[in-house]
Amino acid sequence: MNRTELVVDWLKANLFRSVIDSIVSVVVGALAVFALFRLVRFVFVTGRWEIIEVNLSLLITGVWPEAEMWRLVATLLAAGFVGGLVVGFVARSREIEAGIEPGPIRPGRRLGQLVSRLWPLLLGVGLLLLLSRTIMPTLLVLAVVGAVVVGRLVGRRLPRRSTTPLAVFAVLTLIGTVFLMVNGVGLDDWGGVVLNLFLAAFSITLCFPLGVMLALGRRSQYPVIRLLSVGYIELFRGAPLIALLLMADVTIGFFVPQSIVPSTPVRAIVVFTLFTAAYMAEVVRGGLQSVPSGQVEAAKALGLSPISTTFRIVLPQALRNVIPAIVGQFISLFKDTTLAGAAMGLRELLNAAQAATAQAQFRGQGLIVETTIFVLFLFWVGAFTMSRESQRLERRLGVGNR
Repeated sequence: MNRTELVVDWLKANLFRSVIDSIVSVVVGALAVFALFRLVRFVFVTGRWEIIEVNLSLLITGVWPEAEMWRLVATLLAAGFVGGLVVGFVARSREIEAGIEPGPIRPGRRLGQLVSRLWPLLLGVGLLLLLSRTIMPTLLVLAVVGAVVVGRLVGRRLPRRSTTPLAVFAVLTLIGTVFLMVNGVGLDDWGGVVLNLFLAAFSITLCFPLGVMLALGRRSQYPVIRLLSVGYIELFRGAPLIALLLMADVTIGFFVPQSIVPSTPVRAIVVFTLFTAAYMAEVVRGGLQSVPSGQVEAAKALGLSPISTTFRIVLPQALRNVIPAIVGQFISLFKDTTLAGAAMGLRELLNAAQAATAQAQFRGQGLIVETTIFVLFLFWVGAFTMSRESQRLERRLGVGNR
């Protein structure tokens, strides 16, 4: 049976099994084609994208001072090098464990794998470079790619016993770059998608361990710990996130002296962390319940302590089982960072887009459609990239397979 016959059989079996199925398929297909035509026509013909070109820096970095832009560049280069270093070290360690000898480097094959894996991110970066009016962003992207390549090559040559020093180096480097940025440009001056990424990254980093501890506390045999964990989880799960952000922005000044009140982005990070940790705790609790009791009994038979049983036997399996739900919470948190603009007035990406349409040269021209589509596209790039990396991790760990 050739490919044409396979396609015809599939259409008959899935779209044209009966008269009603055929009518629905034709109608829905026509609507889909019409919607796609209107979208393509708007994007390439009728859309007025000059508002994005003029305000690209506002949408990406907000009102970040141009004289301090080198701090952001240094951070991107450091992050690229550290990321490449870790990826190269981990890849080589797996090859050694599998007994694979290093072969010749095939740039074409590696490039093809990279494009297939990260094409949403590459598409987003390409669009931003296309909209840019200078060559500097292109040079920056090439420099970051170079830093990643150098880091990967160095990481593949590190000895296997370098795991702990490498982890310490990576953490200290990233912390140092954050301090470099914060000390040069106050958090209140951050904006655009850089602020969204900053809020999401820090909140994800903090909420995950807190959520794990809350999940373990909810299953604790000590009544006080269990009640405190349950009370915390139910309190934050039952409160709207935007209400918590409003409280952090408005009411904190009534309880804390103004001299020690943290900046608005820090308050947003605290709220996102506390709120998402409650949901993360329930996700992890579901994973803990999925681990067969025989695993615990076997660990006890081997003489492992309760702490060793939890952190070496139960928790790794529980987290592996709920990877999709965990990444789903991270994606939701990334999208929720727009609420910080609505509730606290931060100049994040959506607020920056609204500010662009309020400028004198664009006011009253209905360009909110173009700016909103641009915002949606950037959030889609981030969320879809996280989703694809989650699926890749699931396949590697065999999630759902016995």
